[in-house]
Amino acid sequence: MINDVLKNAEEKMRTSISVLKKELASIRTGHASPALVENLRVDYAGVPTPLLQIARITAPEAKLLVIQPWDKSSLHNIEKAILKSDLGLNPLSDGNVIRLNIPPLTEERRQELVKVVRRRVEEDKVAIRNVRHDAMNKLKDMEKNKEISQDDDKRAQNQLQKLTDAQIIEAEQTGRNKEAEITRI
Repeated sequence: MINDVLKNAEEKMRTSISVLKKELASIRTGHASPALVENLRVDYAGVPTPLLQIARITAPEAKLLVIQPWDKSSLHNIEKAILKSDLGLNPLSDGNVIRLNIPPLTEERRQELVKVVRRRVEEDKVAIRNVRHDAMNKLKDMEKNKEISQDDDKRAQNQLQKLTDAQIIEAEQTGRNKEAEITRI
């Protein structure tokens, strides 16, 4: 029973970290990466759809992304989604493909992106702590219902805290790596 609670908490924390990594991958760093736009939501047939599902995204050069939609009629909606996003990119369309030139980041923009990274890391740490809180409540309920002893509850809470600390350290390290990537010229 205790193992189930701990395993469930660990899975949720790891999921939170993987979501953080995906979010941080979409933050611009000055060089072209398909991850920058692949999760951008585009209105496709009235349904918000990730760009990755409706187009091929390539980075033929270090400063250029090329987006080739499977359906040419979605070209205009893709352009609109890019303009609405907080990426600060200008799409150039020739009717078949969209080209995104990735300009070098200004120092001011780098600082803004670092703040965004820190905010997202902090949100992830809060999510991890919420998972810990839920798991601790389950453990306390199990002790209250005499399903586990008080000693087992304490040991499980200590394990849970160690797990939480490790996941928070991983989230912070992920954030530091992204900050270093952003500030590297």
